[in-house]
Amino acid sequence: PALTMAFVGLLETLLTARLVDQLTETRSNKTREVFGQGVANVVSALFGGMGGCAMIGQTMINVKAGARTRLSTFLAGVFLLVLVVVLRPVVAVIPMAALVAVMILVSVATFDWHSIRPNRLRRMPRSETLVTVVVVVVVVATSNLAIGVVAGVVLSALFFARRVAHRTTVETILSPDGGERLYRVSGNLFFATTEHLADQFDYEGDPASIVIDLVDAHVWDASAVATLDAITARYAGRDKEVTIVGLNPASADLHESLAGHLSTSH
Repeated sequence: PALTMAFVGLLETLLTARLVDQLTETRSNKTREVFGQGVANVVSALFGGMGGCAMIGQTMINVKAGARTRLSTFLAGVFLLVLVVVLRPVVAVIPMAALVAVMILVSVATFDWHSIRPNRLRRMPRSETLVTVVVVVVVVATSNLAIGVVAGVVLSALFFARRVAHRTTVETILSPDGGERLYRVSGNLFFATTEHLADQFDYEGDPASIVIDLVDAHVWDASAVATLDAITARYAGRDKEVTIVGLNPASADLHESLAGHLSTSH
């Protein structure tokens, strides 16, 4: 629970900072904000206080009221302290329905209603709409913002990997004498593209010398290195030699450290 609360607080603070940056056309130091929040929560806990974070609703009201500096945040805390310590009897007689009405008005004022307009939803990619729906459903079902965000991030990563995988292309060029074939690979090579990459080679029909040009490609993970090893091994089993050229420094370092140490079934 503590880690979940810390994650949710961190997430809401970063979202709030980003929203304020957009509204005020400024750029905040998010590292400082997160560090300050962490220190404040630790100190508060030492004195028996509760942890806290930036709140989107209160921040939106603050900004729309004309606040632009940290003084507004300080004064908001001071007034809250006065309400709790000095005016507690007065606050206690306020009907709960009135407080609920205030929260509803804050929600209506802070929600981006343009984001759910039918014409906008029709223009958005289906994958992004699906991610939005999944996050909302998971958050409502679990009452846990952290789980909803994790579900959205994982789903977005899968959709991104699928899109990137389809952007990998392989061009083949046969030398004039027919003794060498060049495979020019373009795109990002990682776990989602390995199967497609391995299927692009003509292991039986290619000549004895094979060159794989990766000048326009980038090797991202061990799966890509294992696939290159598997391709080389399949050609070697047919007494054909494979030469890999054009690796950028990062790809070359990864390939050098892992090549030959991974099983072909990785």
